[in-house]
Parts: sequence; structure tokens; C-alpha cells
Amino acid sequence: MAEHTTVTVLGLGAMGQALASAFVKGGHPTTVWNRTAGKDAELVAAGATGAASVAEAIQASQVIVAVLLDHASVHDTLDPVADQLVGRQLINLTSTAPEQARELARWAAGHGIDYLDGGIMAVPHMIGQPGSSILYSGSQEVFDAHRSVFELLGTAEYFGDDAGLASLYDFALLANMYAMFTGFMHAAAMVASAGQSVSDFSNRAAAWITAMAQGIPEYGRMIESGDYTTDVQHLAFQKAALDAIVQASRDAGVALDIVAPIKNLIDRQVADGHGALAFERTFEELR
Repeated sequence: MAEHTTVTVLGLGAMGQALASAFVKGGHPTTVWNRTAGKDAELVAAGATGAASVAEAIQASQVIVAVLLDHASVHDTLDPVADQLVGRQLINLTSTAPEQARELARWAAGHGIDYLDGGIMAVPHMIGQPGSSILYSGSQEVFDAHRSVFELLGTAEYFGDDAGLASLYDFALLANMYAMFTGFMHAAAMVASAGQSVSDFSNRAAAWITAMAQGIPEYGRMIESGDYTTDVQHLAFQKAALDAIVQASRDAGVALDIVAPIKNLIDRQVADGHGALAFERTFEELR
């Protein structure tokens, strides 16, 4: 079945174009639609079929991939044509929060539409290349039936029938990424304040962060155990370190938007009597 699967891509932003291009290169008859006309020219030249309307795009394929702006735009686009989606497979790769994905799954079930949600762990130029992955949750039947099609985009991993799990993992990983990147911006501002090369520092930072990341699995094990006792680098020790980092940042004229919330988290735990416990105890403070 995968050899002849017809695919429609709704939404031709940078990601939508990358997904459609991968389907075309994979030999699948691909129809594309975008609210703003003209974005399909390169894809049509490469072999895709441009549709003049959402209804026309849906009628052309069994597999419908939505990669739109947001949750509201999915409803704006699909509500008027819900009856035409009956019996088709809807794969939502729009960035939607977990509860929004679950709402869309209920909406789809109410209209007789098979629904699979996905979280794209890649930027557009990575699609179809090593390192690209997409997380899926929702209908396992849809995932199993079209897995080879999904693997044209990147590694495909299924998280279960709860439609919100793929986006939960997606957003959790992105939260981790944004915290890491903004931490680097703060560090770069500190270094630059002394006239040092940010480019040179970035190489050092990448090696340092890579080495420190090796400790994350141990963080996970401690959190799951619920035992935060430690003999080294407890929260009181971390408080002293953050106090010094905050002072160094102030001295460098660097804003405290990034490090102040971390200091606040640690200060609060120490004030509440948790100073002898491990830094991993911060997990409890956050939830």
C-alpha cells in the first residue's frame, strides 16, 4: 500500500514545503495546498499537484498531512470540509499543545476521521536527512499503515494512543533546548563584556555542555527514585554558586533574566529547609 499512497500536504510554509518535497522525492503522488497562492510553484515543477482549494486537495489523497500555523488554523481550515475527511487519515504535524492535540483527536473521532498527531524534531532543511525525527501519537493503525511513508521525513517513533503525548515530548524537549540556548546567550554576554571572542567561546561552550549533558540520565534516575540525599554539591552549595554567578553577571553589566529565576528556585528550596538535598530536588519545586 505504501508504494501507491497518495498524500496531500496542507500548508506550505518552510516546513510544509520540506515535507511535501520529501514525499515527492519518495515517489508518492503528492497534492499541495496553501492559503496564500503561489507557494507551490517549485513543488509543482518537481512533480507535485497544486490544488486550488482545501476540498480539492483532500479529495486527491487518502493521507492528509496538516502543517499549518496553529491549533486555530487547523480548525479554520478543516471544519468546513470535515465531511470530506470521513474515512481518510489525518496526520496533524502543526505545532499544537498536548491538550489541543487531544481536542483535535476527539473532533476527528466525532467526524469519522482517523487521526494521528505528530511533533517534528527537526528544522526544515533536516527533513529527510539523518538526524531528523518525528514523534507520533494517536491512531496506531494509521501509524503502522503508513510508517514507511513517514520514514521518508525522518525517524518515526510511536508514543501510544494518547494523541497528546507526541506534542508533550516535543514541547518538553524544546523547553530543554530553549533553556540551553538562552543560557548560552547569557554566557556569551558575560564573555563579550570583557572584550573576548564570542566565536571562540562558543566552541568551548559546546564541548562543555556536551560533557555536562552526560549527567542527565542520572538526574532522571534520581528524580524517579524520589531520593534526593547527596554528599556533594547539594542545594546550599548550588546557592553559593548561583550567588557568585549573579554577582559576576551584574559586574559584567549582563541582565539577569536567565539566571535570576534559577537563583530564585534554589533560594526558595534552601529557605524551606532543603539545602542538604541534591540539585535534582528542583524537579519537585517546579511541579
